[in-house]
Amino acid sequence: MLLDTRATITVECPHACPVVAMLRPRSGAAQWVVSERYAILPWVRPREYEDAFGNLCQRFTVPPGRTTLDVQSRVEVDAELAVAPDAAPTPIEMLPDDVLVYLLQSRYCPSDKLEARAREIVAGAAPGYAQVETIRRWIHENHEYRYGVSQESTDALNTMQAKAGVCRDFAHIGAALCRSLRIPARIVVGYLHQLDPMDLHAWFEAFVGGRWYSFDATQTAPRGGRVVMAYGRDAADVAFLSNYADMTVVDMQVRVDLAEEA
Repeated sequence: MLLDTRATITVECPHACPVVAMLRPRSGAAQWVVSERYAILPWVRPREYEDAFGNLCQRFTVPPGRTTLDVQSRVEVDAELAVAPDAAPTPIEMLPDDVLVYLLQSRYCPSDKLEARAREIVAGAAPGYAQVETIRRWIHENHEYRYGVSQESTDALNTMQAKAGVCRDFAHIGAALCRSLRIPARIVVGYLHQLDPMDLHAWFEAFVGGRWYSFDATQTAPRGGRVVMAYGRDAADVAFLSNYADMTVVDMQVRVDLAEEA
């Protein structure tokens, strides 16, 4: 499945503002980046580096006034989401070294406070993938997708209490509950084809059966057509724009289209 993605973001700054952006997908096991275009208007030259989670980060200083970032990518992705209902937990001693960090509690995923609740939710489910799918379904069925409920400081516990939130909030709950069961889980941000309303999106992945599987509590069923921009422990690791002075996002347009095969 070949997708064309585009994020056009206009920001306004009263003074020069240092920024770190995560707006470039990278090729890997989940996808292949066929082509891309990264424009900053007015132009400033960014410097790119790879963070501790393997994400591509663009570092630059936004000048005073309005600046537009226009990032376009053509990416080959899986049309169907991989599922494995019988996948068992991966023993901790067999986890890859880089997966271990996703067992730890983090700022928005206080998994150390959720084990008892998680075991109630997954009671009767087979260990591994089935537990994670039970968690995903429980989030979907017991939480309302609603804007304006959460803030930047909202964590998984807050969202569970409010019983409402947006995609990043649902992903935080999923990751936190999985980690409390000693199942590694991470947050993913990127694009989802035919998401309604269209926007940048977040979901979570769990490591079972020796590999990562995607779970999206905002959807009723598994859906492919996903382009990954970044992975992390929670939203603090995967912000698409991190500003270090005053900056306002005045407009953001996101598109995901099925590309025409060459």
